[in-house]
Amino acid sequence: MTLLPRSLYGRLLVTALIATLAALAFAAVTIGAVLDRFVMRGLDDRLDAQIAVLAQAVRPDGAIDRSRLILAAPYDDPRGGWGWRIDAGGRTIASPAKPDLNAMEERPRFPDGPPPPFGPRHRDGRDPQALDWRDHDGPRHARSLTLATPAGPVRITASAPRTIVDRPLRAAMMPLLGSLLLLGAALTIATLVQLRIGLRPLKAMRESLAAIRAGKAEALPENQPSELAPLATEINALLSENAAALANARGHVANLAHGLKTPLATLALALPPHDPDGSLREQVERIDRAVRHHLGRARAATPGGAMRVATPLAPVLADLTNALGRIHADRGVTASVEIAPGLTVAVDRQDLDELIGNLLDNAWRWAAQRIAVTAHPATDARFVRLSIADDGVGIAPEARAAALAAGQRLDERGDGHGFGLSIAQELADLYGGTLTLESAPLGGLAAIVTLPRPPDRPQSSGA
Repeated sequence: MTLLPRSLYGRLLVTALIATLAALAFAAVTIGAVLDRFVMRGLDDRLDAQIAVLAQAVRPDGAIDRSRLILAAPYDDPRGGWGWRIDAGGRTIASPAKPDLNAMEERPRFPDGPPPPFGPRHRDGRDPQALDWRDHDGPRHARSLTLATPAGPVRITASAPRTIVDRPLRAAMMPLLGSLLLLGAALTIATLVQLRIGLRPLKAMRESLAAIRAGKAEALPENQPSELAPLATEINALLSENAAALANARGHVANLAHGLKTPLATLALALPPHDPDGSLREQVERIDRAVRHHLGRARAATPGGAMRVATPLAPVLADLTNALGRIHADRGVTASVEIAPGLTVAVDRQDLDELIGNLLDNAWRWAAQRIAVTAHPATDARFVRLSIADDGVGIAPEARAAALAAGQRLDERGDGHGFGLSIAQELADLYGGTLTLESAPLGGLAAIVTLPRPPDRPQSSGA
């Protein structure tokens, strides 16, 4: 189980936000430490300057020249927290607010807080030592220097309230934190924009694949980013191989259909004189059903799938009505076509030609004067409703089921083997549609076909 989201967008966003927060936290700590160091350095310089002034009052023999001790501000205010003291020969000379050496020795660190940036330092020469402690007035900071004299060591200490450092640090950290928050917000916005722009090619590739699946495109565009170009090339190669396999399979299916359909139809027509009990005809029909069943499965299972096809209806109807109008020109039948603009069906063009061609040919054979073809979206928006009606004699309702059976001819006049309507029904069933026979408003027969529409391209959401 992973805590990261499943989407690339979510994973990149989470990792970017974690990295941004870590960087901002590190920046806040680092900048705070640098500011503390510089502010503390300034305070130490002030205390060291006071120690240097006091050291001028120490004579070489270790005696204190009081005339050189100047009690200047801020050391003259007993409530200000600034103080100094000189310890020599068991005597102490101090300002009104003198540092407490006992407190320094007992608690050189804060007992309830983080250690100061400058700990006690012991060096040779005139380098003061830094000390921190807490008293009843709050945290304190001091610098102490020990001078070696013939009369013994002389210790000079200058102290100041720690708030001198903490107050400007807090004042500086508030706008600093505000600036870091604004920077974090700006980086988050920049990350979102970067992810949206960076992942846009993946979104475009997904839409292109959806268009291919819906039959609106045949391959992915070639102008892909360098990281996606190899993937697009492999996908296009796979699509090309599938298309070649589809063409090869459909060629074999067509050859098998043409090779078996006519001999079976001829055999069915030639059987009656030699088949008094109808047993041979039953076997022929079983063979015919088995052949059609397996041909249908071969079509449906061919790589590429029917739902990847989007065939416009208007060109198919225009080509077929023109061709059949010339073939049956001697009958004087006129055909009108009314089709909603932009209608497409998820049916292979070859199968659609055969399906509609059989229905139109049947209508032309039996129409008296007129054929009306209409195509509109069905009540179920996933389908298209195609109607082919004629003004012929029609088919009685009780005989319509028999008319859809393979090899059934309700009228022996004219040519044909009685497979047109059954082939049309099988093709409609193959693609998930239906074929029904109804009475036409013109007085003859209306063949109503419902065929699936291609799936719409999925609407994209924020990546």
